[in-house]
Amino acid sequence: MKKRKISPLLSPTEEQKNVIKSIYKSFENLSNRKILLHGVTGSGKTEIYIRAAEKALEKGKSSIILVPEISLATQMIEIFKNRFGDLVAIYHSRLSKGERYDEWHRILKGEAKIIVGARSAIFAPVENLGLIVIDEEHETTYKQDEDPKYLTCEVAEKRADQENALLILGSATPSVETYYKCKKGIYDLAELKNRVFDRPLPEIKIVDMREEIKLNNRSMFSRKLLNNMKQALKARQQIILFLNRRGHSTFVLCRECGFVMKCHYCDISLTYHHEKKTLKCHYCGYERNIPNICPDCNSKAIRYFGVGTQRVEMEVKKHFPRCRTLRMDVDSTRKKGSHEKILDVFKKREADILIGTQMITKGLDFPGVSLVGIITADTCLNLPDFRAGERTFQLVTQVAGRSGRGDVPGVVIVQTYNPHHYSLRCAINHDYNSFYKKEISYRQELKYPPFSDMLMISINGQKESNVSSCALKLGDSIKKKYQRIWDIIGPSPAVLYRIKDMYRWQIAIKKETNKIGELDLMEIIDEHIKKYPNVNIEVDVNPFSLL
Repeated sequence: MKKRKISPLLSPTEEQKNVIKSIYKSFENLSNRKILLHGVTGSGKTEIYIRAAEKALEKGKSSIILVPEISLATQMIEIFKNRFGDLVAIYHSRLSKGERYDEWHRILKGEAKIIVGARSAIFAPVENLGLIVIDEEHETTYKQDEDPKYLTCEVAEKRADQENALLILGSATPSVETYYKCKKGIYDLAELKNRVFDRPLPEIKIVDMREEIKLNNRSMFSRKLLNNMKQALKARQQIILFLNRRGHSTFVLCRECGFVMKCHYCDISLTYHHEKKTLKCHYCGYERNIPNICPDCNSKAIRYFGVGTQRVEMEVKKHFPRCRTLRMDVDSTRKKGSHEKILDVFKKREADILIGTQMITKGLDFPGVSLVGIITADTCLNLPDFRAGERTFQLVTQVAGRSGRGDVPGVVIVQTYNPHHYSLRCAINHDYNSFYKKEISYRQELKYPPFSDMLMISINGQKESNVSSCALKLGDSIKKKYQRIWDIIGPSPAVLYRIKDMYRWQIAIKKETNKIGELDLMEIIDEHIKKYPNVNIEVDVNPFSLL
């Protein structure tokens, strides 16, 4: 085989050198080959992945490098291709069938030794696998919710065991379950506590939006955030604004009678999209024109409430008409190549402000960004989910990590109505350990993972009476057999009761982390599937969302 020229490696920091040494030892160690790389944002985790991949190549082994988002894959691919050239293959769902076939064929023939991609790349037909890396391992996108359901980390663990490969999970905010495995000695822990080039972590400031209202500021921007934006733009620095809601307004309401415009097929309010002047459902895609009068009382008092990324963009242009803005959300990245185009424009500093949803929180590196504004930190915090605190800590820490990666120190403004919540206080202090101690004590007290397995049984169908009848009878059967040994919650209507014209009920089960009783449970479920042929029953083990 023709030998490829590999670009020279960068000089690592002392902290990176220590981690690299421990990883090289793990390549030789046959007993424990699973590592959590816990490194603060901007600490150079990618350089560690590259060193590990180079070591695997030296040993004649291949590598799989996983990223949580296709938008992130773009940056990771560029970095790895610059270092390893045509030894790198790309694999993710946005490739065309032809592109996917070509890359698959290169992998099969052994021409590509390093595969970079999203979660589906874990199944790439790699020979002589020596390394699996899961970057941003805490991200929910590593869970496949459609059949076949799987958690990428579990598949990676199994594949690493079978092929005697080294597994590295990397994150600045590891999942509670993963960090717990370190505490139990299942994973080795490698840490990067400092940013490269001795750059400081960004200063995080919390703004209590209740105080803003008292001062008669009803804008989505606090005075502190606006002042910091003015200073950053004056200094020709870039800004990232984060809001985990797309669209313009999150719901449209009649002020006369209180009627809310809802989707015909889902029990969800429609979101107003300013660009198309339409109302849209973010669950099934249903669209309709905006009514001139209320469908319920014929009033003309139609008003828009809530904030989405489109509205943030409009407000930015109102305050800073000369600044160049970009928006990155599902709506602005539908076309092929749109991720890359937006990121490239911002990287070249051809835009001043990037406004985005969750996809801008993950590993993106823009040295020109000195200010990050989190419009509302309460979106995740108020969800009826035991992981709400963890999600909030991760989001704030990860978004904050986009700031101060260049020569100018970073500042982060976090706007919230709940400024004393432990997840926010720990995020301000960049204190993962304190957050973990608080969170793990709650989990243990309430028997949530990792101290149990969660089973979510979803019962859904088009006929409401059939779904409720099936759910209630299934719940009775499960309780009759397992109530003494399992915690069974429900059956009850799901928080999102109707999606895509399907009515939804749920039964949540907390059980010990073993397989006892699971086969009998499946038999009970199979019986009810036969009794209710028009009702779907699905089981999800340790779901990432309980909605």
